[in-house]
Amino acid sequence: MQLSEEQVLALAPDESSKKSGKELSRPDKWVSKGVNELALWGECQGSGSKPYQAQVDLVNIAFKCSCPSRKFPCKHGVGLLLLYSRTKNDFTNHEMPAWVSEWITKRGEKQEKQAEKKDKPVDEAAQAKRRQAREQKVSDGIDELLQWIKDIIRNGIISIPEKGTAWFENMGRRMVDAQAPGLAGMVRNLSEINFYRDGWQTEFIDQLLRLYLIATGFKNNETLPPLLQQDLRTWIGFTQNQEELKEQTGVTDTWLVLGKQVTEEENLTVERNWLYGINSNQYALVLQFLIRGQGAQVALTPGLFVQAELVFYPSVSPLRAIVKKQLNTEKVQQYKGFTNWQQVVEAETQQAGALPFRSERPFIIEQVRPVFYNQQWWLQDSNQTMMRIKGGFKNIWKLLSLSGGDALNMAVVGKETAYEPFGVWYQHEYRIL
Repeated sequence: MQLSEEQVLALAPDESSKKSGKELSRPDKWVSKGVNELALWGECQGSGSKPYQAQVDLVNIAFKCSCPSRKFPCKHGVGLLLLYSRTKNDFTNHEMPAWVSEWITKRGEKQEKQAEKKDKPVDEAAQAKRRQAREQKVSDGIDELLQWIKDIIRNGIISIPEKGTAWFENMGRRMVDAQAPGLAGMVRNLSEINFYRDGWQTEFIDQLLRLYLIATGFKNNETLPPLLQQDLRTWIGFTQNQEELKEQTGVTDTWLVLGKQVTEEENLTVERNWLYGINSNQYALVLQFLIRGQGAQVALTPGLFVQAELVFYPSVSPLRAIVKKQLNTEKVQQYKGFTNWQQVVEAETQQAGALPFRSERPFIIEQVRPVFYNQQWWLQDSNQTMMRIKGGFKNIWKLLSLSGGDALNMAVVGKETAYEPFGVWYQHEYRIL
């Protein structure tokens, strides 16, 4: 596994873990260490008499440590990976100790048990009854939601800022009761709009229209194509069995992890991993939902190339996917990007025609440079066309230091009129921002 120091730090759950991991990446901190094709391990001397045992599953990128931390990876895991990325030749022990081999074996047994559980018969009649009951609850909830939206339009939006968050929260809770968590989230997003900013009306109406399209689409579900029906169900909050998805044949490719977005929602960590298929020229979004203290099922490090089979969720414009199989691979430089913003806009227009309530998507665009114009930052292409950088972008100075004012090939994520840079190709290497 070829990980740079920057890529290892991208795996850390927070800034304190990065800082502590750096401090633990010195050779004198480790009383033993080793690596083979299955695992990486080491014993780190702490304040106690017994060293902490840190280990990494290199096949599925998983972590374990005997320390009491509930972070994944903990500072010892980060430190061990940092040390390995700097001094691979010092890891001369290739025979796993018992505490490592037992963990690797148990992980394999767990996967086998999951496969056995999947083969157990399902009560299809009871399952159909539960599905029908939920769809009725969702339909009843949507009736109330549509009336709520119509009342907003009928009364006008000028008084919306005075409503307060409680007014939106009441409808959000009603959608939760209706078992439509996706709609609940969209209603809450309306309340998070900055009503003191110029132009809030456009953003509010845009989100309200998207909510209306999804709600009315579900009410007219039977007249729509099957894939569009599935898109609507996904946005409303119906889940699809991932084990059933994994039974399908996916897209096997060498995938470049373009970037990662991590958000915290109460005790839940949401991880959005954006990938690009080198041979398929296809983009993908791998979502992971992590409960505090629980590690990720797969570790996707920005800037890392992985050989993997991805299965895409059914959609008229496939983007979200799950990892069916994953193996690390060597770096490759082949990729194909859009040559200017006009091509990106044309691709966006085509996708909007198929799926008008789509979310953000990644793009690789060639030879763009950051420019400051009209008190904000833009990305200018070779035709001098500019696209706005998404508000809140924190790494503009790193982007400027890498570009030096010159144009670079760049990976971005966004939609319509604003995009966030994730990484650039600098001196023939993909560098995350």
